[in-house]
Amino acid sequence: MKSLVIAAIAATGILMTGVASADEALAKKEGCLACHAVDKKKMGPGLKDISAKYKGKKDAEAAIVAKLKAGKDHPAVKSSDADLATLSKWILSL
Repeated sequence: MKSLVIAAIAATGILMTGVASADEALAKKEGCLACHAVDKKKMGPGLKDISAKYKGKKDAEAAIVAKLKAGKDHPAVKSSDADLATLSKWILSL
């Protein structure tokens, strides 16, 4: 039983790493990582800092998507709504 639990935890970790890699690849494809790094300030703030800013807010995902689409304090992003939702969820998971 103990080995089954360990295997399940390991499989979950591997799957989550794959999802994180896929979302990071999407961020790179969309150009996010040209100005942002995950854990430090580049031209723009680090994505972990953005995540911390929005943590605990009910509308965090929608607020990030709106900011990316608006083009006010951030260049407007011309991605699909699904991709923007994926990116905002990934950012909030950091």
